[in-house]
Amino acid sequence: MGARMVSGWRREDDQPIEATLRPRRLSEYIGQDKVKESLAIAIRAAQERGEPLDHLLFYGPPGLGKTTLAGIIAAEMGVSLRVTTGPAIERAGDLVSILTNLSPGDVLFIDEIHRLNRLVEEVLYPAMEDFVVDIVIGKGPAARSMRLSLPRFTLVGATTRLALLTSPLRDRFGSTYRLDFYDQAAMIQILNRAARILDIALLPEGAEEIARRSRGTPRVGLRLLKRVRDFAQVRADGVITGEVAQTALAMLAIDELGLDEVDRLILRAIIEKFDGGPVGVQTLAAATSEEVDTIESVYEPYLLQLGFLQRTPRGRVATRRAYEHLGIPFPVERVPIQASFLAEEEDSEL
Repeated sequence: MGARMVSGWRREDDQPIEATLRPRRLSEYIGQDKVKESLAIAIRAAQERGEPLDHLLFYGPPGLGKTTLAGIIAAEMGVSLRVTTGPAIERAGDLVSILTNLSPGDVLFIDEIHRLNRLVEEVLYPAMEDFVVDIVIGKGPAARSMRLSLPRFTLVGATTRLALLTSPLRDRFGSTYRLDFYDQAAMIQILNRAARILDIALLPEGAEEIARRSRGTPRVGLRLLKRVRDFAQVRADGVITGEVAQTALAMLAIDELGLDEVDRLILRAIIEKFDGGPVGVQTLAAATSEEVDTIESVYEPYLLQLGFLQRTPRGRVATRRAYEHLGIPFPVERVPIQASFLAEEEDSEL
């Protein structure tokens, strides 16, 4: 069926150590203060009315906590969570099977919801709006339609590509929340919390160094923390100081801004192979042996935030800051791109 039943907030395929790092309650969730405040009000109002929470949509770059928030919502509402992904629901019958097995109030979390098959998506419309699903029994002249009633449930969708959601689906969500990159202070809190859970000796300077290179993304920060822990355990008596973190992250080829080898590969490809751009994303993907979706959803958001990359109707352009960061002289004859030219953004190569 492409879905997994979860007790409270925890997914079956989570490793125990990963599960303990996920906050269980809204009060434990660090960062995204506006989203948390809005969710707290919605959850309390729904509980006082004795109703399921309205359908919710989370969007933003990967690794910012969309799945974690879905688990927290289920835990706060005291219901079960069923987890699946858009690509896993291949046929309309798969979705019908998932929906008819929900209990009243359950939270259905669909990650990468923008990748739902269109025929599957049409089944979801009446389910979200009227809590019914239509199925066809039989074939040919003997075929007949049957409408099944569903328990009232909460659909939580997550996507990294909001623009790819169709308007009919997007409009059926009661609330839409954008998750932003985390600031340095929030990342330090997240790392310190994880260090306490994992029993890691993390000094303030070490936490600051890892947070600075975490790209404002908790998933990245926790991954780096565990790799630095390995280094500290073998070569530094298990204590993560600022110097230990710097040395460990240098071995991982993570620079002071959190850029890794692929980030630098993308920037160098634009600068050295295409004279700084513009270059279409499909051409860039071919030049770097990376998938278009990976470049657009994983690497570009952070490079754009740093001001190293510009996205224009003609393609991607490396900025002066990217040249400076890589230590490459910026060509003085390069004509600046006018602000009006940058106004329109295009996700696909023209």
